[in-house]
Formats: sequence, C-alpha cells, structure tokens
Amino acid sequence: MNWIDLAGKVAVVTGAASGIGQGIALGLAEAGATIVVLDRDQSTSVTLEGIKSRGGQARFFRCDVTDDDSVAQAAAGSLEALGPASILVNNAGTLRAGSLDTLSIGEWQAILSLNLTGYFRCAQAFGAQMLQQGGGAIIHIASVSAHFPQNHSGAYSTSKAAVAMLSRQLASEWGPRGVRSNVVCPGLIRTPMTQAMYDTPGVLEARRAVVPSRRIGEPEDIANAVVFLASRRADYVNGAEIIVDGGFTQGIMNLIPRPGYDAA
Repeated sequence: MNWIDLAGKVAVVTGAASGIGQGIALGLAEAGATIVVLDRDQSTSVTLEGIKSRGGQARFFRCDVTDDDSVAQAAAGSLEALGPASILVNNAGTLRAGSLDTLSIGEWQAILSLNLTGYFRCAQAFGAQMLQQGGGAIIHIASVSAHFPQNHSGAYSTSKAAVAMLSRQLASEWGPRGVRSNVVCPGLIRTPMTQAMYDTPGVLEARRAVVPSRRIGEPEDIANAVVFLASRRADYVNGAEIIVDGGFTQGIMNLIPRPGYDAA
C-alpha cells in the first residue's frame, strides 16, 4: 500500500513548464494524479515527457494567470477534457529587482497581478469545481520572503506575504465546504530563474554556508511537501504553512556576533 496515492485525482499546476512548477507536476504524477499543466510558455515538452516517463497522464493548456479569460478558458477546457480538479497548485510567479523608492506603479502592479491576483483568479476558477464536488486541496507556493524583508525585492516579498493571508482566508471560508488551503514557503532553491545567481563565482558556497542542511534546495524538495499537502494524509492540515528551506530561516540568530559563545 502506497503511503500517498493520488490515483483518480486531477491536479492543476500553474507555471509548470520549468523550475519548481515542473518539479511539482512530476511529483504529483509519480503519486498517481493526472496533471493539468498550465503555463503561458508553450515549451512544456520536458514536463509532459517527464510525466509520461513516470507512467502518468497530462494535458497542457496555455494559460496566462494575469488574464481573466485565459484562466476561465483553461478551467473550462480541463474540466471538459479530464473532469473537475481535486488539486490546485498555485505556483506561477516572477521575481524582479527593484527598490521601493524607484519602483514604478506599473512594475508593482505587474508583480502583484502575477504573484497574488493570479493565485486568486485560479483559486476562484478551479476552486469552484472543488466546491461543487464537495472537496479539494489548494496549495500556494509562497516564499520565506513572505516573513523576512528582502532589500530590492519589496514587491515580491509583499506579494508572497499576501499569498499567505489569501491561503488562510480561503481555509477559513472554504474549509467548512471541504476545500483545504495551505502554503509551502521555499527557501533557497536552484531553478532556471535563479541559476544565473549560482553561476556567479562564490555565490553557491556562500549560500550553502548559511543553510544548516548545507545544500541548496531542488524543485523536488518543494514537490515532496506539496504532494503531502495534496493527499488525504493531510486531511486535517488547513490554513497552515510549511517552510522548506533546509533550516535557513532558523539560523538568523547565528548572524549576530556573540563573544564568548561563538565557536572558534
């Protein structure tokens, strides 16, 4: 008997063409779910082939989560093709550098539209299918930046903090109707979006040094948490946040000099 079995479940993953979204899609497929791959990038062949190689099934629908009609069409298309969604993973997002004193309103709105309002659009569209069938699980990918300010990424951190509250609100309102909502907060994860940082000399070593687990996370680390939250093993987990960061956020006190206590 498998500890987690998602057979017969339709799982929707936004931003599934690469990175964390791709890792989540593959993880859910390995657990038996049928995957609805959503992305505005049509280069999803690696994700689809990976799902197929794991014995899974998937359908791709091009979707821009910042557009109401695009989300509505994806929800209608997947419902017709595969049936109602039982699982939604809100993952599509972006990270842009910008200090709050110079960030334009247009840039601010663009980040919030994708990282926050896009989550709400998808929660409404696919959540309606879950509410109609009397149950489901929504997992939102936020960030440790939701709780710790990160200079020159203020709009990103703000959007992720708001995602955490959106999830709690959904848990409170939809929990009585059988729909759970939880958050996974990744720490330092190596993806195509962050690879350029790790290609900079010295960055990989410096980042490893501040993570108690002494490694940088991979997309499958996030996928493992998502698969658990999507499963019946997490039936009593609602409105929660799971931090997946190798202990990074627990080491903040180690940044403060403490003469007499610091190891030589």
